Amino acid sequence: MKCSICESTALPYCSAEMLGKYVVQYFRCGQCQYIFTETPYWLDEAYNSAITKLDIGLVMRNEYMVPIVRSIINRWFDTNGKFIDYGGGYGMLVRMMRDRGFDFYRQDIYCDNLYAELFDITDIPPFKAELLTAFEVFEHLINPVAELENMLELSDTILFSTMIQPSPDVSPKSWWYFTPETGQHIALYSRASLQALADRFGLNYNWNNQDIHLFSRQKINNSLFKIITHPRWGGWYNKIVGERPSLLRKDFLLVQKRLQASFLPPTN
Repeated sequence: MKCSICESTALPYCSAEMLGKYVVQYFRCGQCQYIFTETPYWLDEAYNSAITKLDIGLVMRNEYMVPIVRSIINRWFDTNGKFIDYGGGYGMLVRMMRDRGFDFYRQDIYCDNLYAELFDITDIPPFKAELLTAFEVFEHLINPVAELENMLELSDTILFSTMIQPSPDVSPKSWWYFTPETGQHIALYSRASLQALADRFGLNYNWNNQDIHLFSRQKINNSLFKIITHPRWGGWYNKIVGERPSLLRKDFLLVQKRLQASFLPPTN
């Protein structure tokens, strides 16, 4: 088996019972330590519900990420630009960022847009985003190289979260992040595998030594990145920069106008 990230040899590593019924083989790359499953034939079943029952941290995760995204945009990007939340789920982050004055749009092929309807990337003409966020997405990717290529068509900078393998002998029994019960986590990364992924595209790679990562064509100081992504210091920086006018009222009027237009009788 070949590693899809660095193309080195990957050998059988461990197995687990997916969705409580499929015994699935995991492989591990001998070069970059990327762990991935055999061809995931069970994904249609796993995505019967795009947000799994085990994702009870969805609301807290978005509350945690919003000030971090704000501080990164405030420090390094055009705050008046457009932004994309890739694999944006119910649209919660998009709504929260728009409420804080940032022109965010959602992308997700699996999940219904509940909180940011009319603010999908398909609702407006194509654009290049200042920043693309992809929180808890990379561990779902069948082919991270191909998917990152798609992301880079939308933005030159990818801010994402995924957990790094905590030890060299990690296993489904020792690390909860495998979550075979849901069948959706099919890719598990080491620090080396993410560096190899960035290198394939000539991207700079920043990491906060926890679960937040940045791939960018822009060179960013990693010490400052760690400070900005720290909840306390990032929050302090946001207070200095100040609040942006919320898009809530503007968005309300847009949705209201669309609704009113839908009530009009068709013209002959």
